Amino acid sequence: MAVPKRRTSKTRRDKRRANWKLSTPNLIECPQCHTKKLSHRVCPECGYYKGREAVVVE
Repeated sequence: MAVPKRRTSKTRRDKRRANWKLSTPNLIECPQCHTKKLSHRVCPECGYYKGREAVVVE
């Protein structure tokens, strides 16, 4: 079984983990009410999805 000869330094470890950033969600404009929403989901403002009313919003 392979075993590391030397301990990995904190700098080397942290450099490897530097690219683990969170990305911002891809927001699109709702075609009905023009608010920002997540793609492939019902609009929380108007309740429309793919041009039809999916959820009744009060």
